[in-house]
Order: sequence, then structure tokens, then C-alpha cells
Amino acid sequence: MMKLLQLKLLMCLACIGISNVIVAQEVTGKVVDDTGSVPGVSVLVKGTAVGTTTNFEGEYSLKADIGATLVFSYVGYDTKEVVVSGSVVNVTMTAGVALDAVVLLGNRAKPRTLLDSPVPIDNIGVEELTGGGQPTIEAMLTFKVPSFNAQTQAIADATAHYDPADLRGLGPSRTLVLINGKRKNQSAQVYLNRTPGKGEVGVDLKSIPTAAIERVEILRDGASAQYGSDAIAGVINMVLKKDAQFSTFSAKSGLTTDGDGFNFATDFNTTLGFGEGGSINLTLGYYNQSHTNRAGVVDVDAEGATRDYEIEWLANNPKAGMTVGQPDLEKGDVFVNISHPVGESSEFYSFNGYTLRTGKSFAYYRAPYWRQDVADAQFLTPTEDFEGYQPTFEARIKDHINSMGLKMDLGNNWFADASVTYGRNSVSYTVNNSVNRDYLAEHGTSPTSFEPGGYSLSNIIGNLDFSSVFTEMISASFGLEYKIEYFEAVEGEPLSYYGAGSDSFAGIKPEEAGKWDRNNLGIYAGLDFDITESLLLGIAGRYEDFSDFGDNFSWKIFGRQKLGANGAIRASYSTGFRAPTLHQRFLTNSQYIIVAGSSEPLLQGTLANNNPAVEALGVPNLFAETSKNIAAGITYKFNSNFYASLDFYQINVDDRVLFSSQIGSDSDDTTTNPVEQILAENGVTAVQFFINAGDTKTTGLDIVLNYDNIDLGSAILNVNLAANFNETTIDAINTPDDLAANGYDIFERIEQGLITNSRPKSKIILGIDYIADKFNVGLYNTMFGEVTITSPLGEEFDQDLSSKVATDLSLSYHFTDKLSITGILNNIFDVYPDETLASTGTAEAASRFTYSSEVQQLGQLGTNFSIGFNYKF
Repeated sequence: MMKLLQLKLLMCLACIGISNVIVAQEVTGKVVDDTGSVPGVSVLVKGTAVGTTTNFEGEYSLKADIGATLVFSYVGYDTKEVVVSGSVVNVTMTAGVALDAVVLLGNRAKPRTLLDSPVPIDNIGVEELTGGGQPTIEAMLTFKVPSFNAQTQAIADATAHYDPADLRGLGPSRTLVLINGKRKNQSAQVYLNRTPGKGEVGVDLKSIPTAAIERVEILRDGASAQYGSDAIAGVINMVLKKDAQFSTFSAKSGLTTDGDGFNFATDFNTTLGFGEGGSINLTLGYYNQSHTNRAGVVDVDAEGATRDYEIEWLANNPKAGMTVGQPDLEKGDVFVNISHPVGESSEFYSFNGYTLRTGKSFAYYRAPYWRQDVADAQFLTPTEDFEGYQPTFEARIKDHINSMGLKMDLGNNWFADASVTYGRNSVSYTVNNSVNRDYLAEHGTSPTSFEPGGYSLSNIIGNLDFSSVFTEMISASFGLEYKIEYFEAVEGEPLSYYGAGSDSFAGIKPEEAGKWDRNNLGIYAGLDFDITESLLLGIAGRYEDFSDFGDNFSWKIFGRQKLGANGAIRASYSTGFRAPTLHQRFLTNSQYIIVAGSSEPLLQGTLANNNPAVEALGVPNLFAETSKNIAAGITYKFNSNFYASLDFYQINVDDRVLFSSQIGSDSDDTTTNPVEQILAENGVTAVQFFINAGDTKTTGLDIVLNYDNIDLGSAILNVNLAANFNETTIDAINTPDDLAANGYDIFERIEQGLITNSRPKSKIILGIDYIADKFNVGLYNTMFGEVTITSPLGEEFDQDLSSKVATDLSLSYHFTDKLSITGILNNIFDVYPDETLASTGTAEAASRFTYSSEVQQLGQLGTNFSIGFNYKF
């Protein structure tokens, strides 16, 4: 079947004049360093897309003519170029800087080094990621990449289990995540709580185990013209291990100095032989963490306790029973990355990952004086002993991705890649230690555990990609992608949505449940023109047609001019787009309430974009956001160890999808206010919805300075400084006519603040690594810039939270070449964000919250430490 597919592709190419296949000689060899074989080294025929990687033993095989130049590159090593003079070419690699590493991201046809790339790309090895001691990949990237941010959200229902992450402050929806170059499915959960990324959907990064990753490539430039929707801020590509040099087993455990947040992690990675020349890289992982609590002491006078037992309870519980911090979490991972040669010039590949995790976060504690109706019902305990209750929000999240494909060398420098990828993320909820207050009032009893339902998102993606290097000067790529997406809202059990529903989180009602799907076809092409050895110009374009809202065409132009052999200036201009997600189009999350003067219960909450009440307000069907991205920068390699880069960017996003503020419920006369009349006619008292209404502008600057391999006798020193400075402004909020005419603010300033002020406006990371024969020492300082708590009361009540520096120390000792132990102190100086002032007037300004979770800097863990060991065999 595979040979038949190759034959058909060759016949197709012959029809357009691509023939005269030239067969070069077989070249083999082995790549080593001063410790032994080096697997995973990229071996490319210079000026072409012909290439391979070394296997577990450091061996490789490819076709190349006598006189051709082979380029050997790998993260952490100097790139080497060797002219083919025979059938065997062996190479010894030496430590070097990452600027010489060859990356495929952003360059489908002709792989380039970071120095040669016309756009800024980070290439981060797994040892760099894990060196700082952070527990999960999104936390590692936060403390490694200045423009990337993610933090745990406290008191945030399902959002607490996903940690919304974004690049360049543009929200979770505008960063495309790939695994081995294939699109990763988004999560099932919309972030609806007042946190960074509210109203958006991201990729569940917790579902990608670090032990399976060889390196992370980050394209810091708009790339919709190359990769499609979501790539407005950039692209993150997780490259999985293929032929690992060693099998590894590691275990780590840690705790905060407050005595909470205990965590334990262990993982195993190995490479197995598969058939003739194939490999299977297997990763198994387990992680468990306990919750933390950083709740504040409440203001007794403001609490409203009146009964004797309520006053006594509050005296004994100065934090009012609150739990504010990271959730309990437990997860297991299995990832498999498979490859096998097919014939002499093709390769079958497949990667498959599955993650299951459970988590428990905490809602507001229902103090006795808040729930006197429950106390009077004498349901949980007799009234005189009633101590209230704290509902828990428990999530069960499954995520898996399965991809398989065939890479084919069609001859004459033509290559093809055909693949199918399936991905799915699902979440189901349980609310424990709660009651249904309406059912309790009517029946005198209520369950304390509820199953409110859940959501799932899945997609099936087919890709067919072609690339060719026509000459040393011209290379091209083109292809197509067909994707089908499915979104499902699963009905909760009846008592979870009866009346107002289970306390803290109501279930999904039958009319809110359902299944929706869409499909889209994307066609892209790109052309690179190396006009001279120094000057590169390129262009890319992509057309996409979505079944639910229409089509889009994005394009990009870019250029790079080398400054001698060691530097380059680069620039790009591109348009981009982001398709609204199925969640944003069809999500309904509402409840029925009794309103004075109404004989029937009325709806309030989030209604789908196609709900009659939402349509009657003049809200159009959702369509694609569009963007304009301009970037320019310079990079320079001063010597073999020291390089620097500086990149400026400006990203304008038009028709940004916003999650509106609440509309209605102000009791205006329906005869004089048409908006109130529309809501009343549709049985709605207050509504929120998704709408294309925002125009934003983000400007920023990225700076990188790396000085590696500084010789200190028997040891070496690496010093790395990286920084990002950014600012996002909202240029316009486009309000439907009826809402604007009647004075409705569809996106209030407190919601605007989550876009403009909730992420640091700057981040500076200084890392110092001292590497000796038996031990390594790492010292890392991360300065999180200022953020602002936006007050609903007006600008004069806003609170600026000052910059904070987290200092991490890592010490590793190598007993042998294979066994090492590592101790890590994170946030040595126990730094926390500024405390939230009550004068802001926000919900989180209450004394229950010492620190805000509406805006994010370095988190709320304080000092924590861990110790772990790693064994290679």
C-alpha cells in the first residue's frame, strides 16, 4: 500500500514536470562527543531538505553525492559541516551555543540555523527546561521564556485545573501548539472565571510530560500564513525524544516552607529497537501534588455573623474556612514515539500520548451566617452545631493525541509528508460537600454530592505536505490540511441543575447539552529565495474555508540580511486570523431564578451565540479575528560562545472575540428600554455572550544575551539573560447599535483589565550555570514586572502591584556518569505579590484573599524545595 502511494505521488509530480530522479550514493557514519555516542543529531545535506537523525548508537545513513556538504547539528553543540569524500563520514561534536542549531519550525522546505532564520525562534533543550526545578511544562516555560506566562488559578472552578497560558500577552487562544510539527487539540474547557484568558480556550499543556520532550521550539512571530488559525502570537512546537542516548529513571519530591503543597514526581524514558532500523521511544510519568492555602484573615465586623454559634464559629475560624491556593492534582502519562524506515527513502512515524489526571479545587467556604437557610433546614447538622460547608470542585480530565504518517523522499529534492492526527480532551465534574438549596427548601433533604456533567473537544486532521529545494537559491513548500472538530456538552444529573442547581456550580441542563461539529480546509504555499549568500526573501500564503463562518486568506513576507558570517538583521510582516472555537459559538451556562413581578422563572447566565435573545440584541454570528503583525530584529554571534538578539514586534488584532459583561437586570421600564423588552420577551433577566467586538494593539521587545562555555579551569560557566517588555491597549469596543444607544457597556473596565493588565508588562530572566566534573550549580533570577488590579469603581481605585523577583537555586551532584542527585530551592527569599488593598472594590479585595488571582505574577507558593535523583542506564 505504501509503495502504491509513493508511485501515485511520483506519477502526480511527473505530470507537472518533476521527473529525472537522481539517485545519490549511500553515506553512513557515526556521531560521538567526548562521552560517547550522540543520538538525535540532525544530519542534513546542505542546500537541500535531505536529512535524517542519528539513532540510539549515534549512527546515521542517507543519500548524498561526493562533494556534497553534510551539516550536523544538535542542541548544545556547535554545528559542523563536513564535505562528503567517501561513503563513510564520522563526526565528533563539541559543546557550543544554540544559535547554530538547525530548526524546522517556520521553514518547511529548507531547514535553517537560528542565525539564518528570518524570524526569531527559541530552541530549548529538555535539560534547560528541567534545570529550574519547576514541576510541569507550563511552569518551566514561564521561568525560562520571558514572553510566556502561566500560573495556577485559585478559586476558579475548572480553570484551576488548566492554568491558562499565553505568549506575548495575547491570551491562550492565540498561540498554536504543535507536537512533532502536528497540531495539538485544544482543551474542552472555556476559562469563564475572572482570570487571565477569561472567555478563551487554550491547549492543555499539563497533558504533555516533560520526560517525553527532547526540546521545545518557540516561533515568536505571527505564523497563520504557514500554520493556520491560532498562530497570531506565535507557535510552540514540542519535539519528542526519538533515539534517546540513555534510558532514564527519575524521581523528585518537594514541599513548601509553609508545610503544604507536597509533591511527588517520577518518570521513565527508554528507546527500544523496532524491526529493521526502527525505534520506539517510551515515556511513563506520574505526578501528585497537594493543595496549598494562602487565605487571609477576614474582617469580623464585615462578616454579618449574628447568632451566637455563628459568632463563636468565626472566632474559632479567623480565615472563615477558606482554602485559597493550588489544587490537589494527580496525573499519569504514557507517550510513545515510533519511527521505522520504509524502503530506502521513506519513513513511517507515529506518536501517541495519553494523560489522565484528577484534581480537587475549593469554592468559597459557605460560612454559617451565609447559609442560614441550610442551617434552619437542619440538614447537614443540627442548627446549633452548624459550621457551614466548603464545596469542592473536582475534575477528571483525559487528554490524548494519536498521529501517524509517512515521510517520503520522492527524488530530485522533492519530499512529501502524509499524516492523520486525532486529538481529544475531555473533562467531567463532581461537586462534593454541597447542597441543592432549592431542593432542600422544598423537600427538607438534599444530596451532598453532584455530577454536573462535562465537556469534550476532539478533532481529526489530515495533512499532505510537499517541499522541494529547486536550487541553492530557491526552495518551496505547499500542501493542504483538512480538519473536523467536535464539541460536546454532557448533561449533568437532574439534581445538579434543579432550581438554581448545586451550590457553587450548577449542572448542565438538557437544553444546554448537545453535540456540534464543523470542518475546514486549508491550502498553503511558501517560497524562499536566497538571492545571495547573505540576502533571503520569502513569501507565504494560506487559504482556509470553515463550514460555520466562511473563509480567510492570510499572507506573510519576510527577509533576512546577514551581517558577515556572524550576524543578521531580519524582518517580517504578516496577516493572521483566529477562528472562534466551537465552545465560544455554542456554550450555554445558565440558571433559572425567580424575579419579583414575574410569574415564571427567568434565565440568567451565558447564552450561546445563536440564542434568539442574543441574536435579538444585534449580536452577529461569530467570525474570525484578524491580525496584522510586524516584526524586526537583529542577532549577532560575537564569538563561538557569545551571542545576542533583539526583536521588536507590534500585533494588531481586529474583531477580537470577547466574553461580554452582564447585560440586563437593571429593571428599566420595558416600554422605554428596547433591550429590556427583548430580554423579557425571551424569558431572560441577564445575559452574557461571546461577540467579535474588540480591537487591540500589542507592542513589545524581546532581548536575548547568551554567553556559554566560559572556561573556568576544570569547569565551565554559562550565563544567560533574556527579557520581554510588552504593552497591550484596547483601541475600540464595537457595541451593537441597540445596546450602545441605551448606554450598555458590553465590556466593562474590570474585564478590559484582564486583557491589558493581568500579565506582567515585563519579565527579565538571568540564569547562571556552573558545570564541573562532579557537580553543577544553577542560580536563576526571574523578575516579574508590574501588573494592575483594575477596579470597577474607576481608575483612581486601581492598584499597581510592584515588580517581584523570584530566585531559584539548583545543586546537582554526580556520583557516577549515570547516577546524580539534585536539590532545588525555588523562591529562596519567600517573595509574594503585593497584598490586595480593600480600596480596589474588587471581589478579591475582600480579606479572604491576601493576594489577587485576577492578575498574575510569580504565584502564591512562597519558598519551596525539592530533592530528586536521576539514573541513566
